[in-house]
Amino acid sequence: MSSAVGAAPPRHAASPSPSEPVHRRRSYRLGRWDIKYSPYLYVAPFFVLFGIFGLFPVLYTVWVSLFEYDLLSDTKEFVGMENYRVVLGDAQFWNAAYNTVGMFVVSTVPQLVVALMIANLLNRQMRARTLLRMGIVIPNITSVAAVGIIFALIFADRYGLVNWVLGTVGIDPIAWRDNRYASWFAIATMVDWRWTGYNALIYLGAMQAIPKDLYESAALDGASTWRQFWKITVPLIRPTILFTIIISTIGGLQLFTEPLMYGYGLIRGGASNEFQTLAMYIYERTFTGNFEYGTGAAMSWLLFLMIIIFALINFALVRRSVKGEQK
Repeated sequence: MSSAVGAAPPRHAASPSPSEPVHRRRSYRLGRWDIKYSPYLYVAPFFVLFGIFGLFPVLYTVWVSLFEYDLLSDTKEFVGMENYRVVLGDAQFWNAAYNTVGMFVVSTVPQLVVALMIANLLNRQMRARTLLRMGIVIPNITSVAAVGIIFALIFADRYGLVNWVLGTVGIDPIAWRDNRYASWFAIATMVDWRWTGYNALIYLGAMQAIPKDLYESAALDGASTWRQFWKITVPLIRPTILFTIIISTIGGLQLFTEPLMYGYGLIRGGASNEFQTLAMYIYERTFTGNFEYGTGAAMSWLLFLMIIIFALINFALVRRSVKGEQK
């Protein structure tokens, strides 16, 4: 009797036997299907919409890039890789690529570093901390078109606020739109002002998930605040840093609205294309002039490959640097 009481229940005790009623076996089968397949059904709408509005346009762009496609006449002729050869031999394409990479570096690196410092400050005990956390994301909810117009006026060549400030200290006015690197700086300032707080908030959320015991133990061992930041905070939020780097890489290499508004709506990006990005040049070749749809598709795919390469490089560099700090 005691052995029967202490025995483990059968592994499939809940499974209905063949002698059970049909409706019970059916409900059991439906229950198993619910557990097994319902998660896929819940996420299926996203993948269906992505396939229609995301994956299909991407694949269609690959197909279009193999044709000489005229949007005006809606005529196309298969040319294979000719569009890619033409684009790679286009000096203006490389000028736009140089501008894009330059503005990406000038804007993204300071943006993420400053965001990390701001998040570290907001993670400490300080007055009006909640108000400050709310305030740093206000630039991100501002219309990018409005930001572009305001900064275009701030960095205006004549009567601009920045040139006026420079004039008060005896510095000659700067031609912000006629100088390549000056225009990069102005556009990078615009991008950093809008996105630094957003990244800082992401870093702050990751920092608050770090156990406080680690900092207390490090403080007892005599580690300074700065050393705790580099040896504890940065390594533990490494996945978040990688996430922001990849997202910033994607956004930084697709700059369009900021330089467009900075140039007063001119798609050429300055008189001599000083700040024309790849996204702007793709729009110019595809929807203005000769409406070269196939060439624009080829440039879009080259831009996509560039984003992938830079994202992988940044991923490798950050991962290597963080591992070095841990050692």
